Amino acid sequence: MWKKWVASLAMLVILVPVAACEAMDTERPVVLEPEQAFPYDTKVVADHLDVPWAMDVAADGRIFFTERPGRVRVIQEGKLRSEPLISFPAPFISEGEGGLLGLALDPQFTVNHYLYVYHTYVEGDQVYNRVLRLREENNRAGIDKVLLDKIPGSGIHNGGRVKIGPDHLLYITTGDARVPQLAQDRSSLAGKILRIRLDGTIPADNPFPGSPVYSWGHRNPQGLAWNPANGFLYSTEHGQSAHDEINRIQSGANYGWPVIQGDQQKEGMTAPILHSAETTWAPSGMSFITKGPWANQLLVAHLRGMQLQKITLDAEQPDQVKETAVLWQGKYGRLRDVFEAKDGTLYLLTNNRDGRGTPLDEDDRIIQLAPKQP
Repeated sequence: MWKKWVASLAMLVILVPVAACEAMDTERPVVLEPEQAFPYDTKVVADHLDVPWAMDVAADGRIFFTERPGRVRVIQEGKLRSEPLISFPAPFISEGEGGLLGLALDPQFTVNHYLYVYHTYVEGDQVYNRVLRLREENNRAGIDKVLLDKIPGSGIHNGGRVKIGPDHLLYITTGDARVPQLAQDRSSLAGKILRIRLDGTIPADNPFPGSPVYSWGHRNPQGLAWNPANGFLYSTEHGQSAHDEINRIQSGANYGWPVIQGDQQKEGMTAPILHSAETTWAPSGMSFITKGPWANQLLVAHLRGMQLQKITLDAEQPDQVKETAVLWQGKYGRLRDVFEAKDGTLYLLTNNRDGRGTPLDEDDRIIQLAPKQP
C-alpha cells in the first residue's frame, strides 16, 4: 500500500474519497491535501486528568466533564476546580472499560440544574450500568433520580454515551457486555441505542411499545451526533478486531451484530455508511460541527487510531460519504471525545491513561480549538 506522511507543526491531513457503504480501501493510494494554515488556535485548558470520558458546556461557560474513576469535574473561568462536583461511592465501580462514562447537561440547565450521567456499578455478583439524573447546587451535585438501571455491564463493551437529541429526549448507547447474542435480544438493554424522556419514562413513539430500545444489534457504540441540516442521527461503533463502523441510526433498525459487521449484508439488517475494513479506529465520541471553518463536517475521535477523523457527507444523500480526512495521527495519542460548544469552540479529550495508551506526564488533557479570527 502506498503511504506518505507529511509532517507539520500544526497537523497531518489525509483525504480519501469514499462511496456509500464502501470500506475504507487500505490498498487505495492516499490523496494528500495541500498544506495550509490550520484554521484553529489550540491550547490545553486542563491537564493531569484521570481518563476524561465526556463533556458538556453550560451557558455560563463552565465546562463539565466526567473522569472514568468516578468524578464529575468543572472548569470555571479557565481554571479546573480542585474539588469535584461529585465523587461516586460504592456500588459504583471503575474496572476495565467501566466507570463513570457519559454526561449531558439538561437543555434547561440554567433553570433546573440537571445533568445526566452513565456509570457502571455492581449488585451482588453482577455488573450493571445505569443512567442517573443529578442536580447541581453551589458547585456540588447529588443524585436526583435513577432513570434507568440494570443495563448489562462487563469489564468491556459498556457503551456509555448519553446525549440529548433535538427532540429533547435522552439517547443512550449500550454495549453487548461481552455477550454478543444480547445485541439481537430486544428484551435485553445490552447492545442497543436507548431513548427515554428526561424523567426516565418511555416515549409513546418508541419503535417497540413500552421499551426504551430505539435501535438494536450493536456491539459497542460510543458516539452519537445529529446532523443539524436534517436531524438524522449517527453513531460510532467498535467492531471486532477492526471493522469499526459509522452508522446512520433509524428507529427500530437492526444493525446486525453479531450476525454481520463491516460491509457484510443480510436482509432485515442495516449496514454502516462507513467502516474501517481491516484497520482499527476504535471510534468514540463524535460531533457535527455547525460553525467555523469545519462547519457541516462530522468529527470522530479515534482511540486506537489516535487521530481525529473529519467526514464529509453528501448533502442530498444522508447515507453517502463523499470524503474523509484524518488529522493529527499520533499527535495527542488516544482521543476519547470531540465536542462543539455553542460559540463554535471545539474540545478534544485524550485518553492515554485508560490502560491502553502511552501517557505523557501531562496526560490526560482537554484541548481547546478556537476558530482563528480573520
